[in-house]
Amino acid sequence: MTESTTIRWEEDADRVVTLVLDDPGQSVNTMNAAFIDSLDAVVDRLEGRRDTLKGVVVASAKETFFAGGDLRDLSVVTPETAGRAFEAGMRVKRALRRLEKLGVPVVAALNGTALGGGYEIALACHHRVLLDRPTARVGLPEVTFGLLPGGGGVTRTVRMFGIAEALRKVLLEGRRYAPAAALAEGLVDEIAADPADLLARARAFIDAHPVRAQPWDRPGHRIPGGTPAHPALAAQLPAFPAALRKKLAGAPYPAPRNILAAAVEGAQVDIDTAFVIEARYLTHLLTGQTAKNMIQAFFHDLRAVDAGANRPRHVPDRTVRRIAVLGAGMMGAGIAYACAGAGIDVVLKDVSAESAERGKAYSARLLEKAVAAGRTTDAERTAHLARITPTADARDLAGCDAVIEAVFEDPALKAQVLREAEGVVAADALLCSNTSTLPITSLAGAVSRPKDFIGLHFFSPVDRMRLVEIVKGGQTGDEALARAFDLVRQIDKTPIVVNDSRGFFTSRVIGRFIDEGVAMVGEGYDPASVEQAAAQAGYPAKVLSLMDELTLTLPRRIREETRRAAREAGREWTPHPADAVVDRMIDEFGRPGRSGGAGFYDYTDGRRTGLWPGLREHFADPALREADLTELKERMLFVEALDSVRCLEEGVLVSVADANIGSILGIGFPAWTGGVLQYINGYEGGLPGFVDRARELAARHGERFDPPASLLRRAERGETFTDG
Repeated sequence: MTESTTIRWEEDADRVVTLVLDDPGQSVNTMNAAFIDSLDAVVDRLEGRRDTLKGVVVASAKETFFAGGDLRDLSVVTPETAGRAFEAGMRVKRALRRLEKLGVPVVAALNGTALGGGYEIALACHHRVLLDRPTARVGLPEVTFGLLPGGGGVTRTVRMFGIAEALRKVLLEGRRYAPAAALAEGLVDEIAADPADLLARARAFIDAHPVRAQPWDRPGHRIPGGTPAHPALAAQLPAFPAALRKKLAGAPYPAPRNILAAAVEGAQVDIDTAFVIEARYLTHLLTGQTAKNMIQAFFHDLRAVDAGANRPRHVPDRTVRRIAVLGAGMMGAGIAYACAGAGIDVVLKDVSAESAERGKAYSARLLEKAVAAGRTTDAERTAHLARITPTADARDLAGCDAVIEAVFEDPALKAQVLREAEGVVAADALLCSNTSTLPITSLAGAVSRPKDFIGLHFFSPVDRMRLVEIVKGGQTGDEALARAFDLVRQIDKTPIVVNDSRGFFTSRVIGRFIDEGVAMVGEGYDPASVEQAAAQAGYPAKVLSLMDELTLTLPRRIREETRRAAREAGREWTPHPADAVVDRMIDEFGRPGRSGGAGFYDYTDGRRTGLWPGLREHFADPALREADLTELKERMLFVEALDSVRCLEEGVLVSVADANIGSILGIGFPAWTGGVLQYINGYEGGLPGFVDRARELAARHGERFDPPASLLRRAERGETFTDG
């Protein structure tokens, strides 16, 4: 029998065995090779004792129960090693199947988060008790990494909930459930108040159920809702792929399709055959590029960013207790909501008490919805709102240890409110400006302590957008950078760090995407084809609809400011092909975007009704009606990726991880790519293949597709974009 190195066997006088998951080499438990060996070993031992055991509790010595599969191992699977990956997955399935067929009750005592493989272990137990901790989450989020559950998760959830409910609740969205929601949706059976209660409930179940089998192992079990062999379900089946096609809009996400196939096919066979089907679909994903891209972004890069790879390490941690938010419009109100939700006292200042009160009312509306949805309680809502003090009096800012200015994008107005606040707040208060395009170095001229001044670029709506772009000005000090990073993490946002430049990283690069889509309209492509290309590329917002949301006047104003700055610096200004389209839309047709009631789309009562027919009349070239969607998609993707390389080359970006995470979370670069620079890494043929394709696009569409010198050097040296 193989020795168990990551699972401890603890047996009490009542013949109850507790399997304590505790990998000595890691801070969390993962489904690595050592765990698989250990699982086989302890299950062998349990089977040898099944006639004398009263029950089994599966527990954890870590802060979390189990972190899931080891993504470092999964991300390096190749077609050549696919067989080994398949067999490793089957070993886990076989061991968990033996565990659930012991004949004695097996209880999962979940002391914390159990996601992916951790929840699959719990699914193989007969009863699941979850500790009621604010940070605890359960679920199967594999789809968000381009994968599917590989430890029996598809097969068991289908047998627990039925095909449709398993797909909706657990598999296709990758939702992570907090304790109360997990109980309500049936993912766990009980909630425990504290660690002692957790073990007591586990023991109570064992005492009450001396013999236990899974529902699907009992005579007469039927999958809820039936199998595809049942006429009622068979009639519904075509709706599943149709709904998936509508949701994906042609974007290259293979994981949801494989999950759907594994669920439907697995429901038509016995459970052990279903495990094989599940393993084959997972292995197919592991050998593909999409999963590798998404693992790189959402595991490696996101962890590096959140852990503070670009935070000055010599600066001690600081916590903000009282913050001044200047400007109670939608952005300022959203920032106030986020800060108050993190337990920070907020002074929300505007030019009038009425305006400030309206800003607080924004938080009240969000919290009403949260209470109605069960995401918060009445008491928590009351406490949240009590932390926001609306005011028009600058004297109320006294004692604030941080300031976030969030007024209109007007340098003079920003300077005015910053000067007013600086004279009242704490002498060493962190001074921040929320701006999407204005250079931070220039704005710093309004304050007397430029070393304490930094940009915090939030994204709208703040309550839903996870990213904050931290912008270092020319005089920003390390302490301000560290404090800004700590503040962003304190309010549970993801910070990326960039250096000052017009448009910084995110606004600059998303502008390239928008310009390219608008330029296609100007070239005569059918606007519906342009929007379809954006959807098939995987962008969450189609390019022309996004332009309408931002308003056409904004990019024109940014263009004029950039042109003026270029001339003042003695640099040549090159117009973009999109400029003429934007100017005609505004000046000739009076269509400035959604806020003006008309743009690339028509609107009725503020709601988008369809593309403006005049686009075809005034711009479309019938000869281009049959568009090459692959070409249009790649133009959008390439133009953003290439400008991101330039940002890295110019020092605007300071890390590859920030580029990838910032592009996905901030500006909607398709998640399947792994981000702007990982897209280049993963392109067919690697960097040389990307360079060849960029040159083809440049020959047809202009120098904006020319590969930068740094990209050419990396390609020639056989390198990829990576940190360290």
